[in-house]
Amino acid sequence: MNKKEVDALIRLLEDPDENIFSEVSENLLNKGPDVIPLLEKTWEESMTPAYQERIENIIQQIQFRDVKKDLLQWVETGGEDLLEGAWIVARHQYPDVTYGELSDKIEAISKEVWLELNENLTALEKVKLLNHFFYEVQKFSRNRMNFYAPQNSYINLVLESKKGNPITLAIIYSVVAQKLNMNVYGVNLPKIFLLAYTLNPVNEESSGEPVVLFYINPYNRGAVLGKKEIDQFVKQQKLMVRKSFYLPCSNIEIIQRLLLNLIFSYERLGYPDKIEDLTELLRIVKQE
Repeated sequence: MNKKEVDALIRLLEDPDENIFSEVSENLLNKGPDVIPLLEKTWEESMTPAYQERIENIIQQIQFRDVKKDLLQWVETGGEDLLEGAWIVARHQYPDVTYGELSDKIEAISKEVWLELNENLTALEKVKLLNHFFYEVQKFSRNRMNFYAPQNSYINLVLESKKGNPITLAIIYSVVAQKLNMNVYGVNLPKIFLLAYTLNPVNEESSGEPVVLFYINPYNRGAVLGKKEIDQFVKQQKLMVRKSFYLPCSNIEIIQRLLLNLIFSYERLGYPDKIEDLTELLRIVKQE
């Protein structure tokens, strides 16, 4: 990156000619995140509100382009890392959050449980142990007071506050479990999000349908459920029975659900710009 060239372009953002501004903006946008520190420095030094606003808009557009690029790449490569998908979504609102800081927190939780695990434990005993650390030691819980708040859907905030909604608690729980070699995956039920503990790992090499040993409700302190409870829920909600209600879903479907939660939250609050951006991210995940 040519610093002198970028500095010159940034100064041209003050030009009142809209054609010049449009051309300069596009040039800066194409240079990507590397120009953000220079833009931020100029913003701090400026005393002109209109100029600062133009710089802010450029920074936000660069960051959003970067989020879209990374999300598309995540989807196209199969969405293997669920934590990465949740991190990319969080960057839309919190661009400075790093994958490393989220991964470190997950690693710390996993290590606590790993120290108590042993090969002789059954799947049910492993879940009981994980539940103890997740809910009793780490104090993760549902956000009863503000269920629809957007912060419940941002993985960085949930890891910090330990309060979330069904989808974010499920993401953290399953990522921790999988680090501990526990076969725990999301189940995309309407109105609720559960986890399934399967007999074998679910991946591209797996053949046939996974065998589900039991289900876990991460929003209800890791309560263990059987197929009968799923049957009952489907009946109560008057849903048409689908095989997908009983089997693990993909990480891409989980991130779709996360984005839908965020869109719903911002609809309740009345933030059309946020809704528009998140809808664009949702289209990327759905590959529309």
